[in-house]
Amino acid sequence: MLQLTPHTRIFLATQPVDFRKGIDTLAAVCRQALAANPLDGAVYVFRNRSGTALKLLFYDGQGFWLCMKRLSQGRFRWWPSGPDAASALSARELAIVLWNGNPQSAGMAPDWRRVA
Repeated sequence: MLQLTPHTRIFLATQPVDFRKGIDTLAAVCRQALAANPLDGAVYVFRNRSGTALKLLFYDGQGFWLCMKRLSQGRFRWWPSGPDAASALSARELAIVLWNGNPQSAGMAPDWRRVA
């Protein structure tokens, strides 16, 4: 079962990916472009070139999950850009992205704060 908890590490590939790619090729993208091990338990999120769909790749210890969300109308409005190949997100930020929102403008409290 795929669970997104506050402890889940989530990485977004900032560059679009050809969505004809399956599990093995996306795992290779994790290794080569993101310099990450897809077997480490993190969730890797990819976007297609047109911005209408997302794929999530996750290894749960037994096998890979490959989940896809394609919007019926429009495009995903928010996606990080920049020179980095990957961008980290929290589980609640990913939930906002999956609902086509902008996690930077959601006005959420920080993930954690130091207790005095």
